[in-house]
Amino acid sequence: MNLETKKRIDRIVDILDQKKAEDIQVFDLSDKEYLTRYVIIATTLGDKHTLALLGYLKEMLKPAGEKFVAIEEGEQWTIIDLGDIMIHLMVPSYRAKYNIEEFLESLKEKEESRS
Repeated sequence: MNLETKKRIDRIVDILDQKKAEDIQVFDLSDKEYLTRYVIIATTLGDKHTLALLGYLKEMLKPAGEKFVAIEEGEQWTIIDLGDIMIHLMVPSYRAKYNIEEFLESLKEKEESRS
């Protein structure tokens, strides 16, 4: 990960942390066959908090030059595509139900078993 990408990810994690997102995890998929290079997952405190976090991210990242490629907005699960970074904001029940961390970890295992 280059220094600029690290700064971008750190900025996103810091914003999420300051705004009370929980269990923030970063996945480096830059050497995997996946649609993005990095994934950030955070648990929100509820529907309104999910939408508020999206607003905070837009407010703080756009002036810093971040480009929002696409946003799939929902109250319980919002996905923000920044091109090389994808952010998932989920209420606890959705995060537990879909468990995308397990899927992302399985990508690592598949790659390692091929080596």
